[in-house]
Formats: sequence, C-alpha cells, structure tokens
Amino acid sequence: MTTRTRNFVIVSLAVLGIGLGSGLVAYYVGFPAGALGRQGGPDELAFVPRDAAAIAYANVHEIMTSELRQKLHRALPMKEDGQRDFEARTGINIETDIDRIVACLYPERGGDSRGGAGMVLARGRFDEVKIEALMREHGATVETYNGKRLVVGDHALGDRDSFDAGDTPRRSSHSFAVSFIEPGLAAIGSTSLVKSAIDLHRAGNNPQQGLESVTGNEELMNLVRSLDDGNAWAVGRFDALGSHARLPDAVASQIPAITWVSASGHVNGGIRGVIRAEARDDEAANNLRDVVRGFLALAKLQSGSRPELQMMMQSLELTGTGKTVGLSFSVPAEIFDIVGAIANKTIKPEADPR
Repeated sequence: MTTRTRNFVIVSLAVLGIGLGSGLVAYYVGFPAGALGRQGGPDELAFVPRDAAAIAYANVHEIMTSELRQKLHRALPMKEDGQRDFEARTGINIETDIDRIVACLYPERGGDSRGGAGMVLARGRFDEVKIEALMREHGATVETYNGKRLVVGDHALGDRDSFDAGDTPRRSSHSFAVSFIEPGLAAIGSTSLVKSAIDLHRAGNNPQQGLESVTGNEELMNLVRSLDDGNAWAVGRFDALGSHARLPDAVASQIPAITWVSASGHVNGGIRGVIRAEARDDEAANNLRDVVRGFLALAKLQSGSRPELQMMMQSLELTGTGKTVGLSFSVPAEIFDIVGAIANKTIKPEADPR
C-alpha cells in the first residue's frame, strides 16, 4: 500500500501541476468576472480547437487581488524579475492588464516529441502596437492571416534555450505566435493553434470544413461544467497528461485505469478545492479509492505531531460515486500565516556593510 500511495501522490501532484501551471501562465502572460457562458466554462472556449487533450482556466484578476495572494506577497517577499522581464518584452503588466486566461494543451499536435503544442487565450487590456514593436525587437516577424495580424517568432521566443552559442537564433520547425483576434483578447502559443483560433473566431463551428471548437466535445464539457465554481481549474485526458508528465513506467503501471482527471480550486483568504478522477470502470474506481484511503491514513498519521497541519488534514475528504473518485481539501488562511512566520525566521538578515 505504501508504494501505491506514493504513486497516487505523484499523480495528484501532476494533476495539481496542470492547474497551478495555468496560474503560472497567467502570472507570465492573462480574462472580466462572469465569463461563464451558457455552454459552461468561459466564452473563450469557443476559440479552442475540439481535439484539446487538456484545458485550464484562471481568473487572474481574482487570484492576484485575493487576500491570500496579498498575504503571501507580504509574508514571502520574492524577486519579481520574471514578471518585470515579461513586461519589458511584451508591454503587458500582469498585475493590471490581465483579467483571465484559458490555456489548452495538444501533446500529439505537429509530431513534436518534445511536448506537442499549446495556446493561451488571454483577456485583458493590451497595448497592441507596443507589444508588436517589442516582439519585433526580439526577432519576431509580422504577417497577415485571415485578416488578422500575426506576430511570429521562434517556438521559445525570448527563452535562452532558443539561442545557440553567440546569441544566434536557433530555428525551429514549430513557431510561436501572438495575435489579437478581437479587442482585449490575445491568442498566444503555437502558430498553428493561433491560426485555428482565428479561423474559429471568423467562421465559428463548421464541422464540414474541419472547424469545431472544444465546446462540441460533450464529454469534456460535462467535466468543465462541474468545475465552474472555482476561480482556477484544469481538466484533461489522463493518458495525454501522463505522457506529457513523463511518468516512469514503474509508476504508470501501478495506477488504476483512469480516463479523465480534473482539479478545481477557489482562492480567497485560503484555498479550497477538489481533485477528481474518472476511472475506466467501477473496479478501477474502487482500486483508486483504496489508494486514496491509504494516502489519507498515511498523511494524517504523519501530521500527528504538527498541529498546524492537522487542520488541513482534517479537511481532506474522499468523495464521488460510481466511476468518479474525488478528494476535496481546504487550506485555511492560518496555515499561510504559519508558513510565512517559519519562512521569515529562516531568512537571515543581510550583514550590515559598515
């Protein structure tokens, strides 16, 4: 049971990583409250191609202005070089310019064994002229596609790994693009996906012409509707996410058969959320419940001598019926007060130069 519990923890962290990854994308790249459309999920899903393996959402404005974020910012001051560098390269201030994002992942697109393709749809306030000029300074070119300006650069535009020795750009068969497909909506990511978003925006769903958004994928959209109460969530096919996360074979072989995984969280004073898995059948779901119970027992045992963790561990609850297995959690604000206090004690003050 210990080995299986460890494997479950690894998988859980991978799932949370997808959700938190969308938050980090928001922190480096960002959509108004009330963006949930009738079909479920934000309206921007209408510009995401149907064959997405995973999609994620973050209400950047709510998260960045939340009590928790402000508390962590005061308790754990960190350098914001990445944020400043992003603003210098794109002209986008994450704190003030971005409202929300939708991110999508396509591990098999383009035959790229390094991770496929991805795209972020960011809703906010952007200075398009300044952004284009800054990107062109960093080697991007501009073209027109279906009436929209497309700023195209290397796949890893602005990334040190996209340059050979001597700062010479290393060309990639997969390019990176930015396009403003409507006022206040930026599509950022693989050029082929950005073009698909432009096509969907221009012509809408048209299966006869090979144009269909993810809103037509009823199985995935049913899961999205179940996550709408969070200000950050992610959902995806487990096989695609597992291959993208490159789980070791020894770990992957121990995991009960899972088809979909999702994570949803709401950030305010603290964090509350749920991780769900859709198993292939009832037997696989029961096996997964055994794994979760083992994880809960082990975690609660190890937190016995840590009063500050017991509050969080007591909030963990096994949920779901049939083929659905869930684990809900709540991290109260008091936990972050403790983390901040511990961190401040471990940070040594700089020596007085005198």
